[in-house]
Amino acid sequence: MSTENKHNDDEEEEEGGMTFWDHLEVLRWAIFRIGIYMVVSFAVVFVSMPYIFDQYILAPTSGDFFVYRWLDEISHGLLNFGGDFKVDIININVTSQFMTHISTSLYLAVVLAFPYIVFELWRFIRPALFDNELKNVKMAFMGGTLMFYLGCAVGYLLVFPFTFRFLTTYELSASIVNQINLSSYIDNFIMLIMVMGIVFEMPLVAWLLSCLGLINKAMLKKYRRHAVAILMVLAALITPSGDPFTMMLVFVPLYMLYELSIKVVKKRQSDDEDEEETSTALTTKD
Repeated sequence: MSTENKHNDDEEEEEGGMTFWDHLEVLRWAIFRIGIYMVVSFAVVFVSMPYIFDQYILAPTSGDFFVYRWLDEISHGLLNFGGDFKVDIININVTSQFMTHISTSLYLAVVLAFPYIVFELWRFIRPALFDNELKNVKMAFMGGTLMFYLGCAVGYLLVFPFTFRFLTTYELSASIVNQINLSSYIDNFIMLIMVMGIVFEMPLVAWLLSCLGLINKAMLKKYRRHAVAILMVLAALITPSGDPFTMMLVFVPLYMLYELSIKVVKKRQSDDEDEEETSTALTTKD
């Protein structure tokens, strides 16, 4: 290649697109902005943590929790979820309260910053997309963010309170007194809520895999029974206790997400062609 041709190629590369190092620089600044946003979110949550802990994190330990009271109202007191239910959280480690303050603030900062992280990822990959891809990918990012928060809400409002109440009220012997440690409580709280937020991304992952041609609607329907067994194992791994009640609380949303995944994944191209042939045949017959 001559020097003149090489010079022209360099000019075209500068004018027509970004080099590898340009993309790396853009990614570096995106990570830097995410880091700044995370630090600010962490600082805000850290300062507010005493209020958040009393009003929200420890709320399921009392019968005054609004979910318990709501269930009592709609059942006219038959479920007896409120009443005198009260669990005292104890601390047996000198550093537990301080470390819990830091770790919980970090987890909540991630949850708070999640939409901004998604936005930065979207802004980074947007220049590489074609016009016909922009709408689908944008909807995928928005849907993924919504599903993450929906999963966290299900974990906080349903999975964790019912799991916690079942395990703390279960009595093997009247002589045994339950004393719930702070570390045990917060570990289960964070794990169940964060895991539910992550597993609610299942429809989005299924849609992306179908776009790549790795899965399709017929495949998910065919292996539904196998998926049920896998989801049961996954529910057992997610739940900290492994009791059947807690497993079912996790399994039911997982199975519903699998059914939703069947709805959103794409069909095989051959399936679309078969439908077109059937439609054409019916039209010709008419």
